[in-house]
This record gives sequence, C-alpha cells and structure tokens, in this order.
Amino acid sequence: MKKILLIGKLNNVVMETNKFLAQYFHVQLCSENAGVLEGMMKIVNPDLVVISLIGAYDIDKSMFFLLSDQYTQIPVLTIGTKEESSLFFKYYADSQFENLIRPVENTVIMDAVCRRLGVDKSKVEREAWERKDSAGKKRILVVDDNGTTLRTMKAMLEEDYDVALAISGAQAMTSIGKKRPDLILLDYEMPVCDGKMTLEMIRADDDMKSIPVVFLTAINDRANIEAVLKLKPAGYFLKPAVKDQLLAEIDKILKSAEGREG
Repeated sequence: MKKILLIGKLNNVVMETNKFLAQYFHVQLCSENAGVLEGMMKIVNPDLVVISLIGAYDIDKSMFFLLSDQYTQIPVLTIGTKEESSLFFKYYADSQFENLIRPVENTVIMDAVCRRLGVDKSKVEREAWERKDSAGKKRILVVDDNGTTLRTMKAMLEEDYDVALAISGAQAMTSIGKKRPDLILLDYEMPVCDGKMTLEMIRADDDMKSIPVVFLTAINDRANIEAVLKLKPAGYFLKPAVKDQLLAEIDKILKSAEGREG
C-alpha cells in the first residue's frame, strides 16, 4: 500500500481528507513544522506528500525548501485557494509540486493522488474494496500446483472466506509468514515439496503448527488414504471437492479450532 504524508493543521478539512485517503492508502499526519517534517520523512519514507494550505500565512515555508532541496524524487500535492498557493508560487514551476484549488471534491483529490503516485485508480479502489470485503472473514490458504484447481477452490470459498492461493509448498510458507491463515487446504501430491513435506514444515514452526491443515488428494485408493491419515491432518478431501460438503467440513473444523483456543 502506498504511503502518504499529510501535512496540515488538525482542522475538519484535514481530518476529512485523512479519513477519505486512509481508505486507499497508508496515511500519516504531520504538523506544519520543517523540523518535524524532516524527521517524519525519514521515519515514514512516503511515496507522496500532501499539504493543506489552510492558514497558509502561518505555514513554515522552510518545509517547501526542504522538500524541493532534499526530496526532489517525492511528488508534492498541495490543496489550497489561489491566494494561498500564490505564497509558494516559485515551487510550482517545478513538476515536483502541484496545487489543487480549494474547495475540491474528494474524487478530484483521488484522481490527483493516483496520478502523482503513478498508480491505476480503478486498481487502488478495487484493492480497497477487497480489503473491506475480507475484513472479519476467516482466512483460508489453498495450496495446489494446479492452476485450475486453485481457481475452482477460490470460486467455491470466496463468498464466505478470505481466500489466499499458493502454487507450491515454498510459496505457502511465505504466504503463512506474511498473514497467518485460519485453515490450510493442502494438495497431497505436489511435485518437489509435496503435501507431506509442507505439513512437516508447518508443524515444525511454533507459530504455525496449530493451524488446521486439510489434505486434498486425487488418488482414491486405500494405501494412499492410509498414508494421508497417518499424518493426522484436520481432515482430507478427494478431488474434485463438492462445494457443500467442503464448506460444511471447513465450518466444523474452524469451530473445533475455536473451541480449543477458547
């Protein structure tokens, strides 16, 4: 997620701008002081600086010099009236700085922010919607080397769960490290690092070993099923899985896991 440093007095306009942008970006508020700004630039390392020019006559003008002298690679978007921006007119000659005339709609701010960041607005909005949609949902990681299986499983589960996908055991371990899932659906017959090896890596990690793991297998014979059950997974399913049965089993396993944690 792109990072924005929002500078301005803590008035209603700045707080509303912060509230709006925080839906799409990581936003950090900063006071109108060059010394504070210098410290925050090092801590936050923003992709964009947005400055509210309300009360421009009281703004520490050395902030503009600092940004134009030491942070030329970081775009700056100011929001103010023509009169307010005129106090800093010499900086707008450079492409680093751009001003939006206040009053301004949030949609216009969003367009300008995305343009200055060089990101696709529709993609940013879609990702924000996906984060909001997945909030509060249990997270399931599906691990399978077959892309068709991954897409099918995602379609089955995404209405009820936040679904992550991995095409290998190694990628699964990376995904778990970034964001811990509540349950893992793991293909037993993967090449290189198969389901058994992946499960062993999960159980060897203290932070991961309590995650319920359900095996997916396409081989329906007694020897294979016995080999799977010896590993004591939370469950197993034959592929292709039946949606209603899969959802019911996942719900049962997650409730059981919650009971143990409680």
